[in-house]
Amino acid sequence: MKGLCDVTFGFHHHDGLLRHRQATSSVQSNMVAPFSGLKPLADAPFLQKANADLSHLLGNSCRVQCMKGVKKFETLSYLPPLPEEALLKQIEYLLRSNWTPRLEFSKGVVGRENHQSPGYYDGRYWTMWKLPMFRCNEASQVAKELEKCKKEYPDTFIRIIGFDNNRQVQCVSFIAYKPS
Repeated sequence: MKGLCDVTFGFHHHDGLLRHRQATSSVQSNMVAPFSGLKPLADAPFLQKANADLSHLLGNSCRVQCMKGVKKFETLSYLPPLPEEALLKQIEYLLRSNWTPRLEFSKGVVGRENHQSPGYYDGRYWTMWKLPMFRCNEASQVAKELEKCKKEYPDTFIRIIGFDNNRQVQCVSFIAYKPS
């Protein structure tokens, strides 16, 4: 089956005049045979195994155990609550890195009550506890604010964030308190 196709190449500037050039070329269309399915792979070399006995593997090696009842939040959220000294070490690392500490809290429940658009949206906002702790240089200051936030909102998750104001990015975030 043959078809003709007119191809326009545009305008070319030659001797101060614009000329329109049009070329006609003959284009041959080829018919392709319909797909008839895959060929059997029984004799493919990558499927040939010397020993197909899998009994030597553990019986439960492919099982996945879900963490039931554990909310999945930020870094360290699957660990048990951090002891006071481990929490202070995390905060000291944040301060040594010259990041600004900030506390945020959330109920941990996904809400869609104020959503009006057709797309999917979860409403996973964390509320900031006071202002970021600019010029904070002691981990005990952050720990005191954490205790105040726990007293005010005992039924919320509380996380500590380290913000790098030079790069304008959040560099660290971890759960510091989980409600019981």
